[in-house]
Amino acid sequence: MDELQNATDIVVNKCLALKPEESCLVITDENKKGIGKLLYDAAQKISNNVDFLEIPVGKANGEEPPSNVSKKMREYDVLIIPTTMSLSHTNARIEATKLGVRIATLPGITKDILTRTINVDYDEMKEITNKIADVLDAGKTVKITTQIGTDITMNIDSAVAHGRKAGLFTKEGYWGNLPDAEAFLAPVQTGTNGVYVVDTSHAGVGKLNEPIKIRVQNGFAVKIEGGDEAKKLREVLEDVNDKNAYNIAELGIGTNKKAKITGVVLEDEKVFGTCHIALGKNDSFGGDVNVPLHLDGVIKEPTIIVDGKEIMLDGKLLI
Repeated sequence: MDELQNATDIVVNKCLALKPEESCLVITDENKKGIGKLLYDAAQKISNNVDFLEIPVGKANGEEPPSNVSKKMREYDVLIIPTTMSLSHTNARIEATKLGVRIATLPGITKDILTRTINVDYDEMKEITNKIADVLDAGKTVKITTQIGTDITMNIDSAVAHGRKAGLFTKEGYWGNLPDAEAFLAPVQTGTNGVYVVDTSHAGVGKLNEPIKIRVQNGFAVKIEGGDEAKKLREVLEDVNDKNAYNIAELGIGTNKKAKITGVVLEDEKVFGTCHIALGKNDSFGGDVNVPLHLDGVIKEPTIIVDGKEIMLDGKLLI
């Protein structure tokens, strides 16, 4: 079987467990409709109630889709969403999830990424993800450092770690990215201080030619330094015209061993041995901030210390 077709079949059959009696909607845009059509074809092999919807290309990750699309998202059993910009952290996705819709979002997906990262050992990936999530759940403070200058501390006391589904969104109300996996949480608001240096890719910007250095005080980015990509990131954040766009929204740790650094944040943030820190919205996974963007910045080879214990050293998992 063609590897790409095999990957789309895995998405529909294994990751979402679509059933013949269920309805399914594929939501895509001009840039991703080729992959959208492949996923539509895979879903049609199982169900006779599959629809295809093309929406405008979004301007930013976390931007709400048109209101008519938000309404349609609540009318199906399963949603598959290969789009340019992410709908993962939108109110539209949240409301659909509350109604029990199963959802896979694939923002920025390419045929190469789909082929390489979907046919994985989901049991192993889930075991690794859950191990990290357990440590984060029990932790109160996490410190992240890198050899190129990251030195940041987060209050994670009472924060709940997510990602335990590890790509298997098979029950009512389950949702997540494909490819998965990551253990992630929303740090305590105002509880993050220090500096982090994004050296791989940043949502809203893309692949980095020069690292972006972000200084954080009391849970908000207060200074963003670097070259052209840093300037672009500042412009994206300024366009929102809301101080909460600068909120330290997320800490995530990648756990997909088949993912690799490509400059596409969807994949980069899942790479085993990386972590990512996001700005903006996080009320979709336990935080309190609701702004129309969620921007992840991916960091290579971090050292991560939870409550004084190293769980990762220069990108190598120690637990």
